[in-house]
Amino acid sequence: MTKTDTEYQPLLEGITETKQKIKCPNTSLLLAICAACIGGTFQYGYNISIINSPTKSVQNFINQTWLERYEENISEQYLTLLWSSIVSIFTIGGFIGATIGGTLAIKFGRKGTLMMNNAFALLAALLMGLSYPTGLFELLIIGRFFIGVNAGIGICVQPLYLGEIAPRALRGAMAMGTSIFITGGILTGQVIGLNELLGKEEYWPILLSTTCIPAFLQLLILPWFPESPRYLLIDRGDDVGCGTAMKQLHGTDNFDREREDMERERISAMGIKPKKPWELFMDRSLRWQVLTIILINAAQQLNGINAIYFYTDYVFEEAGIPEVNIPYVTVGTGACECLTALTCGMLIESLGRKVLIIGGYTLMAFWCICFTLTLTFQGAGPWIPYLSMGCVFAFILSFGMGPGGVTNILITELFTQTTRPAAYMIGGSVNWLSFFFIGMAFPFIVTKLQQYCFLVFLVVCVLVAVYIFLVVPETKNKTFLEIQTEFQSGEKRKASKADHSPRTTLLSTPL
Repeated sequence: MTKTDTEYQPLLEGITETKQKIKCPNTSLLLAICAACIGGTFQYGYNISIINSPTKSVQNFINQTWLERYEENISEQYLTLLWSSIVSIFTIGGFIGATIGGTLAIKFGRKGTLMMNNAFALLAALLMGLSYPTGLFELLIIGRFFIGVNAGIGICVQPLYLGEIAPRALRGAMAMGTSIFITGGILTGQVIGLNELLGKEEYWPILLSTTCIPAFLQLLILPWFPESPRYLLIDRGDDVGCGTAMKQLHGTDNFDREREDMERERISAMGIKPKKPWELFMDRSLRWQVLTIILINAAQQLNGINAIYFYTDYVFEEAGIPEVNIPYVTVGTGACECLTALTCGMLIESLGRKVLIIGGYTLMAFWCICFTLTLTFQGAGPWIPYLSMGCVFAFILSFGMGPGGVTNILITELFTQTTRPAAYMIGGSVNWLSFFFIGMAFPFIVTKLQQYCFLVFLVVCVLVAVYIFLVVPETKNKTFLEIQTEFQSGEKRKASKADHSPRTTLLSTPL
């Protein structure tokens, strides 16, 4: 080693140490994320999943209750209607929760809203647990509605909290907690719904009441962690509280740059009140960001992932898997999605958001083609069903690596403090409405198009990938103000080109 190398060695070691500090999140930050997620998006995934296991048991309960009340069996059509109401009322509750989540987050804070939100989960667990002993299946509908409200608020406010407490260099990886806990909730629900645990007919009231457990855990753990520092500083003007929160979440030495970013954003937002959702639609400087969150949230439900899960049982049966073993293979799909979310969390800060989401949609489009072909020629050979199984797992992996993981992060990063809650309300509402639409329309799409329905999803995936490539900038390791400036500079360049175009003289009014 030369003398010069020896002189600069301490400096190089200091730089390496600084990088390591930036890359390694504080333990308190990781625990805060877990505390927020366990009662937030975990509930969303868990309550989507657990309702599948007791389908026949709940229908038998409804039929028995109807017989005791009216001394006749319920008609098949009305039984289907009641069961569909129990399942789909969850999305209506979720939509209502998403529309009020942002307002609650502004008024009571991110942490405060998450704490209050557990009241809906506890009430839902109580109602669903009492439905069997009281003989009132109507309580299941009301309970599912309240747990839907809980999930709607959680999936709106919890990503907001995660995006605001994470340091810039780790914002993507920490915000992946949303996707990881959704998939973790789905997997947990699949496992608990197995016959060896709570999947037996007599246990279904207990199974549906277990939604109280994540709520109790959050009520016990989250109070030990601070409110969002960004909310405290910019919305409440609490400098001392912000400093205390950042010291706990980021450590004592590595939050100066984050504090400077917040100060710049506070200055830019000075005198500006948090915007309402309709104000975002009227603000021309935000039109591309608003259009982006509408498209990516709608596409998250309309990209074919629900169709894949619809076809899994059929594909597994054709592959020769016994019917009694199919629930265990389905757990494998949940584990696959959960593992993918974890992998995405490790890659997002190195590859960036744009590469992952475009790559995910591109791969999903490819697997749509493959799955359509394997379903069309399912009987052409004994090995074709195994190709279909491969397509199922490949599609789920592609979804988890792309839109499943990145969508919520983009909503956080495309907006600043005064517009972010309203953006989550818009994005969440679109997501829940799309969820409801695909739940209602998908059976008819499958009936009419059968396996060719995946060609519709192919078009959706391709169009969204092209849009993101052309419009959405890379947001990795940028401040919220830098991202906003990049959008605005892009609009200015387009406006400048339009001004210099000879065709603009033909327009009598501005676009």
